[in-house]
Amino acid sequence: MLTAELRLGTRGSQLALWQANAVARRIVASGGPPCRIEIIHTSGDRLQEAPLSDVGGKRLFVKEIEDALLREQIDLAVHSSKDMPAILPEGLAIGGVLEREDPLDAIVLPAGALHPPDGVDELVAQLGQSPSIGTGSVRRVAQLIRLFPGARFTPIRGNLDTRLRKLDEGAHHALVLAAAGLHRLGFASRISFSLPATACVPAPGQGIVAVEIRRDDAAVRTVVERINDGETAAALSAERAAVAALGGGCQTPIGVLARPIDDDALEIVAAVAALDGSRVVRASLSGPRVEAERIGAELAAQLIENGAGEILAAARGSQTIVEGIQP
Repeated sequence: MLTAELRLGTRGSQLALWQANAVARRIVASGGPPCRIEIIHTSGDRLQEAPLSDVGGKRLFVKEIEDALLREQIDLAVHSSKDMPAILPEGLAIGGVLEREDPLDAIVLPAGALHPPDGVDELVAQLGQSPSIGTGSVRRVAQLIRLFPGARFTPIRGNLDTRLRKLDEGAHHALVLAAAGLHRLGFASRISFSLPATACVPAPGQGIVAVEIRRDDAAVRTVVERINDGETAAALSAERAAVAALGGGCQTPIGVLARPIDDDALEIVAAVAALDGSRVVRASLSGPRVEAERIGAELAAQLIENGAGEILAAARGSQTIVEGIQP
């Protein structure tokens, strides 16, 4: 039975609160009950100084929230969908998603940079032979090291204001950030260059706000379904199916992006890159939107056939040795 108020779980970061409030507003606007936002501190928030690959990946940003959902301490949870594991905990499901913001990765240059680069070649020329690039994503590094073989990639954590301040103070020559977060928090003007998927395929789910619910909670499911964007949901289903079939997690060098090509179809592209950039396997596939999961799984099969499995096995082995974590 639906209560007079829904308890909505979220992280307390600037972007997480933007997402939670956006979902809460949509629910009320669609005729649903008001939401009380419950901030839940996650392991990822407590380990701000450590690179994500050293502490278990982005899964740390959702675990405690999912635990609260399973214990019925909250009624729904709001996440950046790229932080969610490919296989959800038993009893949980994605009940709906908001329409997707720009899914691409963005290059942010220091304030006062001469001019935004006009194309990838100009970007490479502008940053020079050995730039310091701020990013902690193994996916981004594995792809971008092919463009910048002499670059120093350095993890950078903290809220967006802190990252931009450090960039402007000279800590890096450039940052690589999700364009979606910059748009949503009012920093779109800081985007110097949007990396095309041909240069860097974004993370699966990037730019998508997902609402997680208990699978058997029919009342909350009905409320969340009213705010679901079908086009975005299909894209996310395809991307997550590809990652699941590849056996990938949040800190593996997999980029996947599905986009609509007309009202009823979508195209999905993916790249799996060796951690040192020495090899990359790419694939693309299109098909009916209603078959999104099948298309994602078939794309993964193509990637595996072309050698992605060996790349991922090597990446997991390297991370296990370096980090002392289980594969």
